[in-house]
Amino acid sequence: MSERFFLDQPPVAGEVTFDDAESQHLAKVMRANVGDMVVGFDGAGIEYQIELISVGKKKVIGTVRQQEEVSREATRQLTLAVALPKGDRQRWLIEKCVELGVARLIPLLTQRGVAQPVEKAIERLRRAVIEASKQCERNVLMEVAEGQTLEQVLASQPEVALMLHPSGDAIQPATIAAAGQVLGIIGPEGGFSEEEVAQAAAAGCQIVSLGPRILRVETAALAMASLVTIPPGP
Repeated sequence: MSERFFLDQPPVAGEVTFDDAESQHLAKVMRANVGDMVVGFDGAGIEYQIELISVGKKKVIGTVRQQEEVSREATRQLTLAVALPKGDRQRWLIEKCVELGVARLIPLLTQRGVAQPVEKAIERLRRAVIEASKQCERNVLMEVAEGQTLEQVLASQPEVALMLHPSGDAIQPATIAAAGQVLGIIGPEGGFSEEEVAQAAAAGCQIVSLGPRILRVETAALAMASLVTIPPGP
């Protein structure tokens, strides 16, 4: 089987029990059998080769035959604070951020925000992180934090903080290249208010632009992620 399966609990005495969702996927969708080998990951960097020893409709159990730490993380840690878009665009944003290696995503509370990061929405996004990680073979789960205000985000004091805004200067690659940790701040569809831009600048955040065109929230976030997490060629 080429699919990967998330382990919500670590192995106990070399044995793993898949949660209800993963067990049902193995039993009903993959039609797994005892003796099949599958790949599991724990979200903290460990990848497991697992032999299935019991396959039930609601519970699948396996024995760990091999485990190793396998990192597919970006060299530079990127936190994106994003004013979430509406509806299905949120899930798409999460999937692509996971694929691009974003370390942490913070739903940003802004004056002109259109989607509120309520508890149920956050849980949906965290489940989307797991599904995306299974697909792209990432072994460390991207963190989806609780919603934060701009003031809270700016208080984190990263090495480099960049707020995207049409009034900003072009991003200097050398600024990113020298940093081990970067905070990217992406506003809502209606944009940041002048007060929010001034607040960020006063806190030492660089106000930067990705060009003359107005980008959707998710486009801006992924453009930022590509600049920070994908290393330049030789």
